[in-house]
Amino acid sequence: MIAFISALVVFLGVAFFMTGNGQKKANTKKVPTVGILQLQTHPALDAIHRGVVAGLKEYGYVPGKTVKIDYQNAQGDQSNLKTMSQKFVNEDAAEVVGIATPAAQALVSAAGKSTPVILAGITDPSGSGLIKSDAHPGANVTGTSGESPLKSHLDLLRELVPSAKTVGIIYTTSDHGGEYNAKKFAKICKQEGVAYKMYTIANTNDMQTVAEKMASEVDAVYAPQDNGVASAMKTLVSVTNKAKVPVIPAVDTMVKAGGLATLSVDQYQLGKLSGEMAAKVLKGKDTSDYAIKVITKGKMTLNLSEAKKLGITFPASVLKEAKTKGVVYQ
Repeated sequence: MIAFISALVVFLGVAFFMTGNGQKKANTKKVPTVGILQLQTHPALDAIHRGVVAGLKEYGYVPGKTVKIDYQNAQGDQSNLKTMSQKFVNEDAAEVVGIATPAAQALVSAAGKSTPVILAGITDPSGSGLIKSDAHPGANVTGTSGESPLKSHLDLLRELVPSAKTVGIIYTTSDHGGEYNAKKFAKICKQEGVAYKMYTIANTNDMQTVAEKMASEVDAVYAPQDNGVASAMKTLVSVTNKAKVPVIPAVDTMVKAGGLATLSVDQYQLGKLSGEMAAKVLKGKDTSDYAIKVITKGKMTLNLSEAKKLGITFPASVLKEAKTKGVVYQ
């Protein structure tokens, strides 16, 4: 009898221990991993990255606590994009975020149809083969797209440089978004009766030579939202300034780097919106019918020191808009 009671006590103790452990395991939530892949380092993409993290955090996904963020920067190397994308797959990331078109394309290729892919500020996502349409992306891809207000950029260029007869448009041949924006801007120029010349670089190493040729042939330059051009913005401006040729870029960070002025989509807010969408997908929202969110409204951004170098005076209305609703770099 004593032996039976002892055995019963041991059995109940083991059962309690196992039940307790099972309950503990059931209450333990796995911290999801979010992979963020960025094409390269430059201010606009860095701002998008910060925004993505902020958007996730706003919805309760705090880095190091309720989410693990694996941030990878390919530094412009295409082979790195493939390796880093596969790394996310191997570590079973809950979802991945692509900053810049080549990064997003690498992620979609590696993720297949299972891992959700969030686009962060991708220009022309359907044209680059990432989704079926903005309204119905299909499969496992959704996110944000930043469409430059191209017609407004041309209007601003003509207002600030009314004497310009020919506009130079420069883009990177390997950047789908840059090419898309450059050709679309050229089409608007043609519609508006503005003469233009197209210039391309294969990579940032080409900028010095191409910029020198361009500066000798045009009266103003348009620099679209293009990762290669953005990375070489200081080289571009160092050449055009000598020739007194103003540069109207697409993004506020490019104005800060030496451009004259722009109406810019806020890159940080674009990233934040992507982060918020990423959070909702983590919570269970279906990507296939989660429409792409497109931001097109820009804020006036001016560079006063650049205007002084070029002998350009901003119209009072433009200066007022930048001071009240936009950004003014001194």
